[in-house]
Amino acid sequence: MTWTFSTSLDDFREQAGDFLAARPAENTVLLTIAHRLAEAGLDVFGGPPVFGWWRPEEGAPVGGAFLQTPPFDPRLSCMPPVAAAELAVALAAAGPGFTEVAGVGGSADTARAFGAAWTAATGTVQSVRVDERLYRLGELTDPPRPPAGRHRLAAPADRELAIRWYEEFLAEVEVMLPDVPRAVDDKIAVGGLHLWEDDGCPVALAGSSPVVAGMSRIGPVYTPTEHRGRGYGSAVTAAASAYVLTLGAEEVLLYTDLANPTSNSIYQQIGYRAVEDCLILDFRA
Repeated sequence: MTWTFSTSLDDFREQAGDFLAARPAENTVLLTIAHRLAEAGLDVFGGPPVFGWWRPEEGAPVGGAFLQTPPFDPRLSCMPPVAAAELAVALAAAGPGFTEVAGVGGSADTARAFGAAWTAATGTVQSVRVDERLYRLGELTDPPRPPAGRHRLAAPADRELAIRWYEEFLAEVEVMLPDVPRAVDDKIAVGGLHLWEDDGCPVALAGSSPVVAGMSRIGPVYTPTEHRGRGYGSAVTAAASAYVLTLGAEEVLLYTDLANPTSNSIYQQIGYRAVEDCLILDFRA
């Protein structure tokens, strides 16, 4: 059983692309990140990316993959727990000269296997940063209490508002994004930023990823504090979901923080069903 590491996106897609596309829901994050790197350049998230793929034996099909776009943590594909443990040991042996590992994200079992092996190999301790759930859209239904207003795609004129809302969202969930204006510009350019407006005023925002391997993921979803409790978040999520279905998405996905019962409830009300639980872990000395 062996891991192969690379700094080549082309090699990663050639070796692991079919494996990732075969299970687009569980591998949604890796698919969308690889697509963004290919479209926008290897520097779009910050430092040079690192990629890897795992085979249970020489000559066997790929059975696991990871990528890391510093300063972000490694993200794991679906894989056997033994592969995740082997990856942790291999990255620890490679040392910080290869890549810095301050955390990891993936399905709950996979992340736990990586975390146990990493802390054993490095003497660090782990903690859970985010306990989340991946949902897949079943049959899309209207929100139970549809609010007034309508959906529209964000336009360049909405740029400053979208940047401000992105920054508010990221501060609320305690996530860093190196270049928010670039992220917003890219979303607007490809029709991946959705607004709900009431009486001509934007009141909520949702993002959608491009359709890759038949999959699109909704997020972020943000309603400013002053507009909450009126159903705008549900409405813009349902509208964004309907929109990507018209683009050919066969699977529409989203993540929720399990610490937020409201979001987990409203997404189920419009047709989303649980796929798997996921973890983002932090490591510290």
